[in-house]
Amino acid sequence: MFKEPTTLKPSFREAGFILLLIIALISFGVIKGGLAPQIPIAASVVVLLIYGKIKGIGYKVMEKGMIQGASSSLGAVFIFIFIGMLISSWMMSGTIPTLMYYGFNYLPGSSFYASAFLISSLVGLCIGSSFTTSATIGVAFIGMAGAMDISAAVTAGAVVSGAYLGDKMSPLSDTCNLASETVGVNLFEHVRNMLWTTIPGFIISFVVYWLISPAADIGRAKDIHVFLESLQKETHISLFALIPFVLTGILALRKIPAVPVLASGTAAALAVSFFQSKQTLTQACSVLFSGYKLDSGVKQLDSILSRGGIESMMFSISLVLLALAMGGLLFQLGIIPALLEKAAGQLVDSGRLITATVLASIGVNVLIGEQYLSILLPGKTFLDSYIKAGLTGKTLSRALEDGGTVVNALIPWGVSGVFLTQVLGVSTIEYAPYALFCLICPVLSVISGFSGIGISFSRSKAPQKVRA
Repeated sequence: MFKEPTTLKPSFREAGFILLLIIALISFGVIKGGLAPQIPIAASVVVLLIYGKIKGIGYKVMEKGMIQGASSSLGAVFIFIFIGMLISSWMMSGTIPTLMYYGFNYLPGSSFYASAFLISSLVGLCIGSSFTTSATIGVAFIGMAGAMDISAAVTAGAVVSGAYLGDKMSPLSDTCNLASETVGVNLFEHVRNMLWTTIPGFIISFVVYWLISPAADIGRAKDIHVFLESLQKETHISLFALIPFVLTGILALRKIPAVPVLASGTAAALAVSFFQSKQTLTQACSVLFSGYKLDSGVKQLDSILSRGGIESMMFSISLVLLALAMGGLLFQLGIIPALLEKAAGQLVDSGRLITATVLASIGVNVLIGEQYLSILLPGKTFLDSYIKAGLTGKTLSRALEDGGTVVNALIPWGVSGVFLTQVLGVSTIEYAPYALFCLICPVLSVISGFSGIGISFSRSKAPQKVRA
């Protein structure tokens, strides 16, 4: 994506003005107006088309930019579709209800948020996929939070934090590999260097989640016993139902691509479901498309387990296509390149350079909403500046992950933010303040740049002085 030269080369001020106008339009529509984000994003596309027309750019050229942007989301769209089928099939087979049931019996309520963060981190590290972690373990934790009558927003924040710690650190993760490849750094050297910000971020997050976790018996004295009885009666609780979960984990560990992994997990769940019940293939296919619907008579249980299906992902797919089409247009009109090039050309020391890299990655996330591009565009833009400053490539790759990978989950119209809102049932704006690891990492990266902690320089050049 975006390999061709941009059509326009606006000045830094002009690009900045257009950028602020777009951010204001989207922010006002989503936050103040309470609109579905598709509407202000579509309005922003119209504004950019008018700007391009004023500048003498033909519609066909701008359309090409939008198509390039939208096409970069097709991989995510396929994953969304298969995740929708996975969730509905795992509800039908009893996989997620079984995870919830054993979670209730073995996880202490006094450290629930901390447990959600820790387990999501471990699963994320093992399989290297924030999407799969959130759609499986995350959905189970959200269900448990609903049954215990505790905050779904904090639970979602803890799950997202853990899932994106894994996405950032796992050698199996696409973003981890992309960041190391973008700047030409050995993968495991890149992973080791990220520990400088990941370990403090993990410790701070875990301690805070532990401190704010609910009292040991909260919710349990009310309806939890009735909930568990209904869960056993209305769903299939058994170790046999965990086969799809185990299979998915094994395939992910073997670095099988996401879509085949998700398809295999869905097929295994269907097989388990057919073995346990008398439903027909037509009924199962209907569930895969429309989602799993439970009618147990227990309102809380029904609301938690009735979800999934391809149909449920259409909101997310439309938003992702629109957001990335807007991003393609911003690039085609030269707005994003003008801002990045201006920033890269004026930075000479490690503190300011790392800060600019983190802010640029966050900016690409906000404007384009695509995790990969938040690594690729700033990575290619700032690489020469890091070389001139005598900084090693792994310093740049770490900054890209701290400002790019983990921040995408905090953007309501970003690919990750849209996906997480859909599968967890909690809006991005609600869980974002509690996604502590995602919020802390960019700050720790900037602190590292100005303090010099964890910063390494190339042997061919003397270290630049770090300015406070």
